[in-house]
Amino acid sequence: MAMQLIALTVNGQQREIAVKPSWTLLETVREQLRLTGAKEGCGTGDCGACSMLVNGRLITSCLMLAVQADGSEVTTIEGLATNGTLHPVQAAFVEKGGVQCGFCTPGMIMAAASLLQRNPSPTLAEIREGLAGNLCRCTGYTKIYESVLAAAEASTSATGHGA
Repeated sequence: MAMQLIALTVNGQQREIAVKPSWTLLETVREQLRLTGAKEGCGTGDCGACSMLVNGRLITSCLMLAVQADGSEVTTIEGLATNGTLHPVQAAFVEKGGVQCGFCTPGMIMAAASLLQRNPSPTLAEIREGLAGNLCRCTGYTKIYESVLAAAEASTSATGHGA
């Protein structure tokens, strides 16, 4: 199978990557770029562990071919922190115990960051809906929801207008 050259901006860095047309964005990011935060939990888009932002939109990267992302801006869990400072959602997950085994955590954090970007002050019902595409096998979700609420509060109070 012939390789195809694609151009991506990943976590702010422009990259040119040779990929097979059948490779997913998840495979490409993990194997070619060695950004292993996103996980493959199901390979069918049902668990959300592989969630990334592509052009600001939350996607399950196990379902997107890398060639479909050609020319796009991709943000992975590794790209949320800025200059060594955790994103408010990442910090809240640590502080509130939203991290259990950690397998679903990158996807949960990406979904939460996407939600807070669209809705800086979500209700608990809106958080549940915003994270509905992400599955956690370890918990009853309470600490995850508390983490997102705390991130929303921290972002709102720090900036006056949300994450």
